[in-house]
Amino acid sequence: MANFVSNLFRSNRKLTVDEFIVKKTITSFFFLFVFFAACIWAWKWVRRQPSQNGSRSDIHAPLRKVLNTNEIIFNKIFSENHHTKTYPASAAVKNVRPNGNIGMSKNFDTATWKMYVIRTNGDTLALTLNDLKKLPKTDVTFNFKCIEGWNQITHWAGVKFSDFIKAYGLNAEASMKYLGLTTPDKEYYVGIDMASAMHPQTILCYELNGRPLPWREGYPLRLIIPVKYGIKHLKRIGTMYFANNRPPDYWAERGYDYYSGL
Repeated sequence: MANFVSNLFRSNRKLTVDEFIVKKTITSFFFLFVFFAACIWAWKWVRRQPSQNGSRSDIHAPLRKVLNTNEIIFNKIFSENHHTKTYPASAAVKNVRPNGNIGMSKNFDTATWKMYVIRTNGDTLALTLNDLKKLPKTDVTFNFKCIEGWNQITHWAGVKFSDFIKAYGLNAEASMKYLGLTTPDKEYYVGIDMASAMHPQTILCYELNGRPLPWREGYPLRLIIPVKYGIKHLKRIGTMYFANNRPPDYWAERGYDYYSGL
């Protein structure tokens, strides 16, 4: 058999059809073996690399660098003129599926809730839901997508984030690179690039399907940002702040993409 294969590859004569098929088959299997061997080597090599920030919860540095490179590319091509596809409100589902409950502690006192906005000069705004409802109301119906693999067309309403920024004179803050948000109990937190936060479809949301947000959907106020996956739509906003360096992000610390754009 070995001599047959050796002669098959060394021979200068014209091969028969059967010999040609055998030669092509052997060649294909050889390169398939090399490919799988390279994949196994690459997987083992990546597994040996340290994480980007030294934490066991983060992914290995080569993979994190790929995600960071993707973020740089998408930031360069991102445009406020690119809108997520919208639908009529009648297309929205009635029974909305929540995407997680981290940061939604049951001992939360809705009567005393305020959203704290930390300004760059050190001052802090303490805003009630009524303060936000005085601003122009907007709504968006879009296909909410979760990293778990499910999606739903949902209808939300509240204050456009860019309108909120203008109304409270936060233009200096909005000129920074990132927005940081945390829940009142500090258990859940996200960091968002400012371009996405200022996108015309991003809202500080207080209504779902024309009614106040249900408890499990982030009552009294949550973020709806259609250009991102669900992990960025922080529920029950407690504190908002601005930074030029990446704010901490719950799922990015656990190996997910920090940008999480669609």
